[in-house]
Amino acid sequence: MKITVLTLFPEMFAPLRESVIGRAIERGKLELEIVNIRDFSEDKHKKCDDYPFGGGAGMVMMPAPIDAAVNAVDPGRKARRVYMSPKGVLFTQAKAASLSCNGHLVILCGHYEGVDQRVLDLEFDEEISVGDYVLTGGELPAMVVCDCVARLVDGVISDGSLIDESFTDGLLEYPQYTRPATYRGLAVPEVLLSGNHAEVDKWRREQSETLTRERRPDLLKGK
Repeated sequence: MKITVLTLFPEMFAPLRESVIGRAIERGKLELEIVNIRDFSEDKHKKCDDYPFGGGAGMVMMPAPIDAAVNAVDPGRKARRVYMSPKGVLFTQAKAASLSCNGHLVILCGHYEGVDQRVLDLEFDEEISVGDYVLTGGELPAMVVCDCVARLVDGVISDGSLIDESFTDGLLEYPQYTRPATYRGLAVPEVLLSGNHAEVDKWRREQSETLTRERRPDLLKGK
């Protein structure tokens, strides 16, 4: 899979080349392309924003540099093109799974007061939000989407690691433990040391259901 990010601040994406995602890139399981929108500005100072029509505070990203950038990285319009925006649909694990099925994903990071609506209407498929709050730009949300989508790509992490995760089956994940068996007076639940896999599975399911009822009862609606 290939993920292309369009941004005014490409240096912010260096962390994505570390850890699990970085190793996936090195192994050729994932291609990550970070594109500077300023490179497509026709202004001699590489300006990509201007004052909003109608007045108001802040600046708005102009359509032309974005238009040129997205069509340079996806000339045949075969990629799924998304814009990170607090006005978008809420990003979920299900949405991540859907996006991971695309061979090429293009993510636009807005900044300042946002992006000229015309380029969104003409060139992008959807808007995605990572939560009900506002950040200074779309770079951090884009990194969240990149990380979440990339780890679902075949071969990035082991299939077993994806099975019992939070949200995979509509529940939060059960508590995890490792050595030592007792730490500061707290012992690992005996069932996890029993070697009885059926009982372990039962305990984990019960814990997941309990945690979900306590912390995210909204996930249980319809179950």
